[in-house]
Amino acid sequence: MPFPRSSGILLHPTSFPSQFGIGDFGSEAYRFVDFLVESKQQLWQILPLGPTGDSNSPYASYSAIAGNPLLISPELLQKKGLLAENFTNLPKFSTERVDFSQVIQTKIPILQKACKNFKTSATSIQQQEFQEFYQSQAYWLDDYALFMALKDAHNGASWNTWEVAIAQRKPEAIEQWQQRLANEVFYHKYLQFEFFSQWSQLKRYANQRGIQILGDIAIYVAHDSADVWANPGNFCLDEQTGEAALMAGTPPDYFSATGQLWGNPVYNWVRLQQENFKWWVQRFQSMLNYVDLIRIDHFRGFQAYWAVKQGETTAMNGRWIEAPGEAFFEVLKQKLGKLPIIAEDLGEVSPEVYALRDRFEFPGMKILQFAFGEGSQAEKRFLPFNYQPNCIVYTGTHDNDTTVGWFNQLLAPEKEQVLRYLGCQSESGIHWDLIRLALSSVANQAIIPLQDVLGLGTEARMNFPGKNVGSWGWRYQSAALTPEISDRLKAMTETYGRAIE
Repeated sequence: MPFPRSSGILLHPTSFPSQFGIGDFGSEAYRFVDFLVESKQQLWQILPLGPTGDSNSPYASYSAIAGNPLLISPELLQKKGLLAENFTNLPKFSTERVDFSQVIQTKIPILQKACKNFKTSATSIQQQEFQEFYQSQAYWLDDYALFMALKDAHNGASWNTWEVAIAQRKPEAIEQWQQRLANEVFYHKYLQFEFFSQWSQLKRYANQRGIQILGDIAIYVAHDSADVWANPGNFCLDEQTGEAALMAGTPPDYFSATGQLWGNPVYNWVRLQQENFKWWVQRFQSMLNYVDLIRIDHFRGFQAYWAVKQGETTAMNGRWIEAPGEAFFEVLKQKLGKLPIIAEDLGEVSPEVYALRDRFEFPGMKILQFAFGEGSQAEKRFLPFNYQPNCIVYTGTHDNDTTVGWFNQLLAPEKEQVLRYLGCQSESGIHWDLIRLALSSVANQAIIPLQDVLGLGTEARMNFPGKNVGSWGWRYQSAALTPEISDRLKAMTETYGRAIE
């Protein structure tokens, strides 16, 4: 569906300042919302909020619906009367990057203490709120909480290496483990209760001030997740080992001679369609309970997906398999009404993918950084004079370098090309020049990573695709959100007709 003309900021909550080494839903989150309001923005885009595994990637979560407990604010738990300490003995955390190991070692004991106190001293109102949350979310929460308790009991091992009876969810094994791990299961249910209570309060605060939340849904889920363990029939798995029989990825292209092998199991679309896409509909409905708009990562996978057989070490020997995307989105539309969806349609995309996108009027994405530099002749579609209004423009995304970092790495002729297009005489303030280009375009929506608003370099990059280390850790410092920056963004937003009226 086409959206009104607007603009906003891309920022994942882990990047907020806080004394606990990682961003959370506490006071700095509310201060950021206030910054958006003061700057006349209307959108706040986040990455997936799920609990992350060893890679710390929001796109490799233990659940497609659950929230990351590390985002829970101990300060808000303290205000609820669930924590008594004043947090004066916290370790010295970096203010610029998340040290996930250090954060886990510090925050998990705090969350465990809050859970213990909730059990013994929660008010009747708090107990009622927990029961209402559980009853409304039991369709996924029971499986998730048991899965996480089982992972802890198996020292983090993947579910398909557990004892056969529980790996295959035999009823007697489920019952035995539920009894054995009752306290641990409750703990994980409690964490989800606090996560969604705090997130819902923050979202309500944003919505009341005219800010909509743009969430992100990864098309695939991790193999080692509650979703695959609880619903194995929805995925292409090896019946003997439980491993992915067909793995997701992308074929070889200009950027990679061997393609990308992600390792996620692809979907058993035949089974999903037979069930009228029930699992997918629940997933979207759950997301729309907690965000206002949804960006679908790797949208092209709903039209056709690259499938690689088990045992392959690269994505070279895969094949395209058609997916029932049209049938699925028709069902989704029937169940949920007009769909507030944005399609990530980047990379090698076929005309059939564009046709699917346009059939349902989903805005596609335009990345300004892709319009310039080596090979730019093939990327002219990213130049603003080629845009149609029903799209969303970015200076860059979480997968790109920051605008300053990107520009600094261009060759001299490429820099000259950018400056000539922008009509600039100097490289100074290149991030604001690209922000102006995005905001002034005809694209209905414009999203700017906070790193670009702050004019930061490569040191502030959020993700390095294909690398196992160095990603997802960037944080900004509280003093960075100055009135001067807010006023400049506000003026530019008003000039180009994107401000809240």
